[in-house]
Amino acid sequence: MATEGNIEKTTAGEKAAAVTENADLLRFATAGSVDDGKSTLIGRLLLDSKSIFEDQLEAVESTSQSKGYDYTDLALLTDGLRSEREQGITIDVAYRYFATPSRKFIIADTPGHIQYTRNMVTGASTADLGLVLVDARQGLTEQSRRHAVLLSLLRVPHLVLAINKMDLVDWSQEIYEEIHREFTQFATKLNIPDLEVIPISALQGDNVVNRSENTPWYFGPTLMHHLEHVHVASDRDLVDTRFPVQYVIRPKSDAYHDFRGYAGQVAGGVLKKGDEVVVLPSGMTSTISKVELFDQEIAEAFPPMSVTIHLEDDVDVSRGDMIARPKNAPKPSQDIDAMVCWMTNEPLKPRQKLAIKHTTRTGRAMVKDIQYRLDVNSLHRDQDTKELGLNEIGRVQLRTTVPLLCDPYAKNRTTGSFILIDEATGVTVGAGMINSGS
Repeated sequence: MATEGNIEKTTAGEKAAAVTENADLLRFATAGSVDDGKSTLIGRLLLDSKSIFEDQLEAVESTSQSKGYDYTDLALLTDGLRSEREQGITIDVAYRYFATPSRKFIIADTPGHIQYTRNMVTGASTADLGLVLVDARQGLTEQSRRHAVLLSLLRVPHLVLAINKMDLVDWSQEIYEEIHREFTQFATKLNIPDLEVIPISALQGDNVVNRSENTPWYFGPTLMHHLEHVHVASDRDLVDTRFPVQYVIRPKSDAYHDFRGYAGQVAGGVLKKGDEVVVLPSGMTSTISKVELFDQEIAEAFPPMSVTIHLEDDVDVSRGDMIARPKNAPKPSQDIDAMVCWMTNEPLKPRQKLAIKHTTRTGRAMVKDIQYRLDVNSLHRDQDTKELGLNEIGRVQLRTTVPLLCDPYAKNRTTGSFILIDEATGVTVGAGMINSGS
């Protein structure tokens, strides 16, 4: 996996700068009902943060004029598929990148239609923050509640409710407060540790980057200010050391005749020279002799850095193994209890066999049982269900052919998640969040 916020500092004294550099990347996903203005909002963020080129803006302005619009349709900056532009909706997940002097951003613009729930889950699965848009004229809808539930299930630690199109309700403080109250009451049923509610107009730019004079009754931050300053460094697990081995580096050249390194991305904890570690599932122990980033030795590695680990002993380590601390290691398990989002038309049924990929480890899995299907609108558990259909989420029991070195998803989103793959086609058909392993 690509290194995010690559760190080239090598001394312990520069650790704080290294932490800041990693923390300065924020992944956030937009969600909400159709026509709530997600793509327009992202276009506004890109425009007002000066993150688009002049010829891009000219192309969007020209296309808007050719369609007969009396305004610049900023949604065209993100809706890249031809069918998206023709229908004025988002179908696939559109990723956009931009930066301000304070932080770098990766945006996942996810679809609003219920039939594209799987795309929304894909885009939000790695997000640090979820941005749910609500049309001020419509208030909370079934789909906006649905996306809030999904963000909660995916353990996205920060959520922003952006009440959009406030200009179309004359900047009514009463409407803002009513939606705020209704959503806050709904959120008490969910796992949402951090919530911010902001009134905006994505089309006009009010409270997006610049504070609006139309909301003198609102004293909170603008959307951009909140995105720049929300604290995400502490969201990652810095206690439980987890290092899934992605690749064993053995150049076997004259210059690096005895070189043996284990490359991967740190999924949890802190790794440093001198740490005693255990290699799972073999259980062999050793000590870290060096931690490298590219060809530079560094003092420590922590999530989400991609590094190379060297061990003092020549123990057997392969792709799919995990390096952890001896007294704080995940328990290998072949019986997996998980919430699964099903992503294909052919339903998931008991006794079905699939390929499974967990961190860097792959194997096969059989569906032992489907305990219930979760209605993400009402949170009702349908225990009479016998299968999961497209875009449905349910609690599933799996038996794997290889032990998975997993943690509960609530503890670690990396080691607590997996994907299911159709062995015949190689297509990803499901995404899972582990409740426990036994």
